[in-house]
Amino acid sequence: MTNAEETVESGSKLSVEPDPSMLEYYQLQRQLLLMTLAATGVIFVTVCCFYSLEVACNYLIGASVGIVYLRMLGQDVEKLGREKKKLGQNRILILAGFMILATRWHQLQILPIFLGFLTYKVALLSYVLMTTFTLKPK
Repeated sequence: MTNAEETVESGSKLSVEPDPSMLEYYQLQRQLLLMTLAATGVIFVTVCCFYSLEVACNYLIGASVGIVYLRMLGQDVEKLGREKKKLGQNRILILAGFMILATRWHQLQILPIFLGFLTYKVALLSYVLMTTFTLKPK
């Protein structure tokens, strides 16, 4: 079900125009996701140049977990106030699961996975810096 559709009790879908502030939020969500994907690509290529392909793949695994985490965080924030009173902590279980897997499986390395996971924070920081230093005409 998309964000602009609601299901009526009879089972049919009714198209509802989302709140303009939610449209702004969806645009922000999409922009952060694209910035995270771009940062992941650039960092992956850089890691491939300076380290082994194994380390780069470990980074890519962590970055993928970070993207999933960012997406889940966005969905939780979207529901905040309407369906939920506070944010849940279930998202962090994904990272914990991969870290446990990395400690058990010797082909995976903890540090590249963790640094890859933090890639979404690079996108968040970049967005904050862009919006802070971009002059908007009034």
